[in-house]
Amino acid sequence: MIGRLRGEIADKQPPEVLLEVGGVGYEVQMPMSSFFKLPEVGQTATIYTHFVVREDAQLLFGFGSKSERALFRELIKTNGVGPKLGLAILSGMTAEQFVSCVNLDDVTALTKLPGIGKKTAERLLIEMRDKLKDWHTSLDGADAAALELPAVDAAEQAGMPADAKADAISALEALGYKQNQAKQAVAKIAKPGMSSEELIRDALKSMM
Repeated sequence: MIGRLRGEIADKQPPEVLLEVGGVGYEVQMPMSSFFKLPEVGQTATIYTHFVVREDAQLLFGFGSKSERALFRELIKTNGVGPKLGLAILSGMTAEQFVSCVNLDDVTALTKLPGIGKKTAERLLIEMRDKLKDWHTSLDGADAAALELPAVDAAEQAGMPADAKADAISALEALGYKQNQAKQAVAKIAKPGMSSEELIRDALKSMM
């Protein structure tokens, strides 16, 4: 089990980051809520991970805090929710917003996320209610100390692809949104000079 990685960010292609640890590059898929907090390419980051082994692949999912990883692990225990859908949920809303949806039985907010129909949303609310009854999403001291993911202006980050719109659309598709939906969302919020990460963040907000 790979539970945590600390290394240099070699590349960033939302929603995936390439983290070099001891000369080995680990491809880690992250929810956008954590991805947006990553430092620049070439900087050091510590990422909490969840390792998934399948017959056809070995996948690493990364998170900026233990609490977000814990929520992801509870999500994928729900019938019909796999790692990809769990990633989409935590990309479309923060952990705090998801907990709020569960507490308020907000089916509508959940059905706006890709891959979640009304039945899946209702099942999520039922199965997660007891699990999140005493949930605290704020970072504890250990999370805050290990995070080491300083917020930076996305427009200033190194290694940003030239075609920000295409990159943003590709990232949204990877999170489960249909191509037309992704294109419309990006076109709706796009402004000159915006980076791909800014486009992704604002597009996700517009679809919620």
